[in-house]
Amino acid sequence: MQNQRSDGLRIAFGTFVLVTAMCCTGVHAQTSAESVWPTKEWQTSTPEEQGMDSAALARLVEFGTTRDFDSLLIARHGRIVLDAYFAPYAADIPHAINSATKAVVGTLTAIAYKDGLLDSFGHPMLDFFRDRDVANLDERKKAITVQTLLDMTSGIDWKEPLDGRPDSLIEMMRSSDWIKFTLDRPMSSAPGDIFNYNSGNPHLLSAIITKLSGMSASDYAKAKLFGPLGIETVVWRHDPQGFPLGGFGLALQPRDMAKIGYLYLRNGQWEGKSLLPPSWIDRVSHATVDMHGSFEPEMRYSNLFWALPKKQVYMAVGYHCQMIMVFPQRDIVAVTTARDFCPFSRMADLISGAVQSEAALPPNPAGAGLLANAIRDVSGEKPPEMGPTPEIASHVSGKIYKFFGNPLGVKSLSLTFDDPNPHYGLEMYDLDPTKPSQKSAGQLGMDGLYRTSGPSVFGAVAMKGKWSDDHTLVIDRQTLGTGEGQKWSLSFDGDKLSLRGKGRDGREVSVDGESGGLLHGLE
Repeated sequence: MQNQRSDGLRIAFGTFVLVTAMCCTGVHAQTSAESVWPTKEWQTSTPEEQGMDSAALARLVEFGTTRDFDSLLIARHGRIVLDAYFAPYAADIPHAINSATKAVVGTLTAIAYKDGLLDSFGHPMLDFFRDRDVANLDERKKAITVQTLLDMTSGIDWKEPLDGRPDSLIEMMRSSDWIKFTLDRPMSSAPGDIFNYNSGNPHLLSAIITKLSGMSASDYAKAKLFGPLGIETVVWRHDPQGFPLGGFGLALQPRDMAKIGYLYLRNGQWEGKSLLPPSWIDRVSHATVDMHGSFEPEMRYSNLFWALPKKQVYMAVGYHCQMIMVFPQRDIVAVTTARDFCPFSRMADLISGAVQSEAALPPNPAGAGLLANAIRDVSGEKPPEMGPTPEIASHVSGKIYKFFGNPLGVKSLSLTFDDPNPHYGLEMYDLDPTKPSQKSAGQLGMDGLYRTSGPSVFGAVAMKGKWSDDHTLVIDRQTLGTGEGQKWSLSFDGDKLSLRGKGRDGREVSVDGESGGLLHGLE
């Protein structure tokens, strides 16, 4: 995912982060007796005390600015050595983890197995839906198991490629019954034969968890996962029938994301209790399902986790670089949240490359200074030098520019500058064309600093703008905690407006609109 079309990956909508390699019984297995547990709060440490180089971590923070990171956290030996939040995002805001939700649902499935609620990962999937009339029923569909759902090898006909438009996901989201939609799909291959990314698979697992436990996946997580780990701030979206979304839709704070990774790093143990079966961790850390990804040919999959075995890392992965990365041999958990794609292998190399020793290193005041400065620079806003306001600002102030359907999703936009507090009005097309468009409004920082508007259908929105020349306004708009943001270039010509930015697929798009009229959008 960077133009993960460029670095090679584009995770379908929901999709969102955690990776893989060797078994958790590596070089730090002997530390289990002395493990620290961040149930109430994480302990912190200098990087050098944990054998890492502060200067290398400072470069990693700087790298995050090139990928629109919202946060970057690294913990080694159970202690946080890097905890950076990129303005305007802040630590106490839950962040959508997108498809990393899948790994959480997989974890709950493993807990259900350990608790004896699930007898076998080889249990036929249809056994849990005997109360439903399932369409396109054949021997292949009858052969789907819990394990093939976990491995994305169910064989259900589904179009949600990692490098293209997720048509089946969009259809599921538009349907009135997501479970029925997924169950009724025809089969395209025999279960176990082919990897095919499918957000319907983990959504079926969410329903199966309810069947097994008698409670929703979110309530089961509260009792069996979030509760024991001390995770209290959780937002989890539901489908029309009330099932927590299995493929995406979960939001957590970055420090709580790291707790999930730390559970895996400690081989499923937490405060002396076994929450996950070791065999589950072993299978995740030795993933073998070939994802056939041109973006990362060595990428493998298992139990709703991604893995790069040669990099000795496995991870939960969500659209736009929402990741929980586990490095068993390095005894490291890393978390990223972002608004852009990021290259997996390079991230793994940058993090592993910061390790210099298994033992503590001497203090490094110079490196510590570099890291402190890097964190300070990204956590605060530096207002740029602002030029004079051009005359055209008065001409366009208050006008409503309208647009036909377009890859940017903008239906109308208005900007008001002749006010002590510049502000905007925005109307966005819904992804589902049968649903009404979504409106928002708020202040627009024209002094180089974000202005944050209160919660709306989009969440809290931070927005700022700057005139780059006499006819062009550059707008930076972020929906905090969603991993979504836009950088638009607005070129005004009389009553016409050319709006340029990146569509959801990462391609540059130019959309033409007009005040009081409509023009078409062009790719």
